[in-house]
Amino acid sequence: MLWLSSILILSLHQDLIGWSVFEDATFRWEYREEVGAQVEMPVMGQKLNSLDGTEIELAGFYLPMDMERKHIIISKQPYASCFFCGGDAGQESVAEIRFVQKPPRFTVDEIVHVKGRLRINPDDFDHLVFILEEAVLAE
Repeated sequence: MLWLSSILILSLHQDLIGWSVFEDATFRWEYREEVGAQVEMPVMGQKLNSLDGTEIELAGFYLPMDMERKHIIISKQPYASCFFCGGDAGQESVAEIRFVQKPPRFTVDEIVHVKGRLRINPDDFDHLVFILEEAVLAE
């Protein structure tokens, strides 16, 4: 029942600038020497590039990842069908959130609504493509 209520809550957030703008990115496979493998590299559309460095809001499902305590990952999809779990989702469906202050603890699939400055990361493989910096919980 909690999962169903999370879906209903998330649907209320779909009108916010967020996941839909990430769909302006496409991905192409490319061999990268630094990782010694083929990887999906992002190609940003003009709309998305224009938002780099601006404040946006985003609401998504909390994913448990081993990251620094002030950093979390949220997903457009619940944990069981997210990008990392082999679900039908791509890199445009996850975002790294870097909070200004240590946030409260979240539970798996809890809806987290944040606002922060969007930073597009096209080539640092230690981080996700979409990062919200200086993030705070939105009301």
